[in-house]
Amino acid sequence: MSEPLAQRLPEEQEPELHARSFSGPMGRCVSALAVAWSLFQIWATISGDLDAMTLRAWHIIFLFTLAFLMLPTGGAKRRERQRPGHASRLVDIALIGLSVAAFGYLIRYYTEITLRGGYLLPLDYAMASAAVLVSFAAARRAAGNLVWLALAFFLYNFLGRYAPGMLENAGLSWNRVVEHLFWGSQGLLGTGVGVSSTYIFMFVLFGAFLQVCGFSHFINDLALTLVGRTAGGPAKVAVVASALMGMINGSALANVATTGAITIPLMKRTGYRAEFAAAVEAVASTGGQFTPPMMGAVGFLMAEMLGAPYTRVMLAAVVPAFLYYLALIAAVHFEARKNGLKGLSAEHIPEAGRLILKRGHLLLPLVTLLAFMAMGYTPLYAVVFGIGAAVLSSWVRKETRMGLRKILRALEDGAKGAVSVGVACVTIGVIIGTVSLTGLGVKLGYAMLGHVGEGGVFLAGFFVMLISVVLGMGVPGIAAYVIVAAVAVPVLIRAGANPMAAHMFCLMYACLSNITPPVAMSSYVAAGIARTNQTRVSLIAVRLGLTGFLLPFFFLDNPLLLCAAGVNTLATIQAAITAALGVLALTAGLEGWLFRRMARPARFALIVTGGLFLHANALTDTIGALLGFLAVLWQYGGGRLCPLSGDNLKRK
Repeated sequence: MSEPLAQRLPEEQEPELHARSFSGPMGRCVSALAVAWSLFQIWATISGDLDAMTLRAWHIIFLFTLAFLMLPTGGAKRRERQRPGHASRLVDIALIGLSVAAFGYLIRYYTEITLRGGYLLPLDYAMASAAVLVSFAAARRAAGNLVWLALAFFLYNFLGRYAPGMLENAGLSWNRVVEHLFWGSQGLLGTGVGVSSTYIFMFVLFGAFLQVCGFSHFINDLALTLVGRTAGGPAKVAVVASALMGMINGSALANVATTGAITIPLMKRTGYRAEFAAAVEAVASTGGQFTPPMMGAVGFLMAEMLGAPYTRVMLAAVVPAFLYYLALIAAVHFEARKNGLKGLSAEHIPEAGRLILKRGHLLLPLVTLLAFMAMGYTPLYAVVFGIGAAVLSSWVRKETRMGLRKILRALEDGAKGAVSVGVACVTIGVIIGTVSLTGLGVKLGYAMLGHVGEGGVFLAGFFVMLISVVLGMGVPGIAAYVIVAAVAVPVLIRAGANPMAAHMFCLMYACLSNITPPVAMSSYVAAGIARTNQTRVSLIAVRLGLTGFLLPFFFLDNPLLLCAAGVNTLATIQAAITAALGVLALTAGLEGWLFRRMARPARFALIVTGGLFLHANALTDTIGALLGFLAVLWQYGGGRLCPLSGDNLKRK
């Protein structure tokens, strides 16, 4: 019998969830390797002694070694995961040996090759070939569908002469391709693995320390105290907890599979429909990837690609993330009121004062991280202090105290948790390398600009949205963003978009592909947990996340909502307030509830009001305010002020 979809999908997209379980000497060896990798990364961050290429090469050696030890081949059966056969072990050893040889060779000879002007010998080409092939082998185990996309780009280097129209190229030699991918700075050791070896690894490690010290349980209890008693409290708890955990772990699928296993049954028990409960969890987990302050580590990659300080990226994401979750909270509230659902009873809610007194110290790592970044330290130094604060603050209470065993467990979990995203970042190098080597990005850009023309920013945005959603299907959020940004960001900028807006546009749509049919991975996993129809969950998730789909178009030509540099702060605050009113109006119209059930004319009026408010313009704000006031007046009148109100129609 085949495995259930809810289990199979997260295992395909998040390979750590089906990693081999070793015991005895082999288990201790894998654990020791993971701990050593974490300690190496901490040392490299603190000391700064290693140059970029050396650090990246060492990072890949640790990464691939752990990937080949932990993860079975894509077609391996479950028993192979538990006890690898003799042939599998030989294959693993051979691949690990090739990885160490190829990237160790780069560490030893990279400077020498640079000094001789980049002239390569046959052995240099052989090592480059081995590195490319072993990277595909690692991607086959750890990167899910991304390996097939990377393979298609890789083959384009050689088969481009058969491509149609302006996408045609003359075809390149094997040596030219592997030289660019391995020895160049825009291939396997390019920006993707550069961010993986610094920001991503350290923030995944930070998340592991927060998990081990009990931060996730504290967040769940804190969410209960904040919103648990309100109408639809369990669903609001799911939204808050999933947002906070999603921004730390940066994986929508892993978040749904873990947090959803608790929140979805809780929502169902308190009266929510199974498909609605699943959709809430899918949408909440997906938004964590663009929620500051950590943004699932993808924000650091955006800062690298923009050449801007991370604080600017973080500020740009504040309003979009707030509006996204405001819409979700409002939808949950309106659904609860519409169906007469109550919050949790007092005995199920922790007492706020006692909770803060007993476990409030667990917030110190996050406070430390933000404080050091505010003082001007780089995010990498700040996260090291944050990890230290996690250990020290855990000693405030005996029940949260991290001894040596827990610290080693956090180091191990952090390294293992960074494997799939790290391999994805290496695999991205094949795509980015192909785009830069063949000029594919320029060709696609000119093709799109030829249809939309310079200045057609909204039409260009529509094409980019389609590309983002398609390329993001079944691909980790950070990988999807890098792929789309390499091709689409120059197009949006040429069409007139602000660079920050262009990058944020690509990021949001790449992340939202997780809830976009037909390949809505987060929705499908949540549907499996809720035991309900996957298509209905996907459609409800799109409705709940509609703000996320609409908002990028509104900031594409007007970066007011992104706290852009040079924009008046008062104007940004005003735009955020009117956008928040627009989000509430839009959500009320879609859910069909404000003070009571709404008739279609009133729903339509509020939906239009929402669109007018989201557009940061004095005229549209004024029209939206008048239209929204009339719609609210109709609802508040309860049929006395308007014959088209929901109650009057119901009585008729």
